[in-house]
Amino acid sequence: MKKISWVLLCLLVLALVVAQPALAANATTSVHIVKYASDGTVLTETTKTYQWLRDNLPLQGDGVTHYYHQGPIFEGDMWDPGETENLKDKGAVKGTALKDLCELVGGMSAGDEIMLKAVDGWHTEFAYENIYEPLDIQGIITLCWYSGEDALSGERYGEGYPGANAYHTAMQIVFLAGTTNPEGNYVFGNSDMRVCLTEERYQHFYEGLPSTNGLSGKWIDEVAIFSGEAPVKPGEKLPPETTGDPERQDTGQLPLVPIILGGVGVIVVAGSIILLSVRRRAN
Repeated sequence: MKKISWVLLCLLVLALVVAQPALAANATTSVHIVKYASDGTVLTETTKTYQWLRDNLPLQGDGVTHYYHQGPIFEGDMWDPGETENLKDKGAVKGTALKDLCELVGGMSAGDEIMLKAVDGWHTEFAYENIYEPLDIQGIITLCWYSGEDALSGERYGEGYPGANAYHTAMQIVFLAGTTNPEGNYVFGNSDMRVCLTEERYQHFYEGLPSTNGLSGKWIDEVAIFSGEAPVKPGEKLPPETTGDPERQDTGQLPLVPIILGGVGVIVVAGSIILLSVRRRAN
C-alpha cells in the first residue's frame, strides 16, 4: 500500500511540473498583423516582436503616467460622467499605437474594421475612426508591451517587459486618454465610450452595464484589418511578407505541447486517486 502511495505522489509531482509551463505562458511577445480583402483573402501580413515595435515605431506612454479604464457602475448613473467610480488602473504602460501597426500592412480606410484577437480566443473590434481619428477623451488605442509601474490598486498586471514573472498580461490593449478626471487621472470612462464608440457593437457591457474595462484585452497576438479593398487579381504579386526579427522564433502563443502534457498529467492524477480509493475500499 505504501508503495502505491509513493507512486501516486510521484505522478502528482510530475503532472504539476509538466503543467506549469502551460499555466505560466500567458504574456505574448509578438503580434501577427494581417489585412484582408473584401472577399476574405489575405492582401498582406507581417509578424513583429515587441522588441521590433519598441525599436522601430513611435512610442506611446512614458512608463510613468498611469492610465485607467472603468468598470461597471452598480449604483447611480451607470455612465458616471465624472469618471470617479470603479476605476481600473492599468499601470504606467508603454506600447505601440494600433494605427502604426495597421500602417505596416497598408493601413485602414474609412469603413474598414479592425479586430484584435487574444491567444485564449477573446476578441474585440473597432472602427476606422477610433484608430485614425481618436477624440482626446478616448486617446490613442495602444497595444502595450511594457509597464514601468504596476497598478496601485485592483488587479495586478506585473512590471517590465512581457513575461510570466513580469508584465504577464502583455500584450494588452489600453486607451491612453488625453484628458483627466477631477482627480487628475487619465481615464477612458464609460461616458467616453458612449461618445467615442458610437455603435453599440463596439462598446462593452457587463450584465447590461457599460464597462470600458472590458475593452482592455490581454494576451493579444493578432491584429486583423477587414477592408473593402478588392482581392489580388490572378497573376498579381502580393507585397512581400515581413517576419520581424528572424532570430526570434517565439510567437508568444501558448505552447500546445505543455498544455497537452499538462492535461494528460491531470488525467493520470485523477485516475490514480480513483485507483487508490478503490484499493482502500477493497482493504
